[in-house]
Amino acid sequence: MIDTFETERLTARPVRADDAVDMHRLHTDHRVMGPIGGAIASWDEAEALTRRMIDHWGRHGYGVWVLRLRDSGGFVGRVGLRRRDIDGVEETELMCALAPDHWGQGYATEAARAVIGIAVDHLRMPSLVAGVAPADAASRRLVEKLGFVFERDMINAGRPQALHRLRAVV
Repeated sequence: MIDTFETERLTARPVRADDAVDMHRLHTDHRVMGPIGGAIASWDEAEALTRRMIDHWGRHGYGVWVLRLRDSGGFVGRVGLRRRDIDGVEETELMCALAPDHWGQGYATEAARAVIGIAVDHLRMPSLVAGVAPADAASRRLVEKLGFVFERDMINAGRPQALHRLRAVV
């Protein structure tokens, strides 16, 4: 299991209970969550989300990493892998959300590339998926830049998404 990693500008470690404050701030920001329709509204929901992220690590040996700047330790966002059911098939989804102050600086690409490397090289995952909401042009550009290919439109939690897939080269 790879629980921590570093990139040129970022450090990453598994989410912990004391990250609920940052998760609350990130997940209640309409600029971050609005395009995907996943905003949470309360502190209790942020704590529950953080617990689910921690539990995922315990069940699967991977999950969501908290991203911080290497030079200052400032919170950047989260990136991770999550198991989810898509139309009856268990898939592993790449997820990424950054605080707006860190948009447009290449942090999402940097962190996601590191996580893809972990998924393919260490966890031996044959493919990853990414669900992108129609209004989320930035996430669509990110997954395409990372090599994901559009597979099909789908409904996730009652909302439309475009399912993209990255197949590992083995």
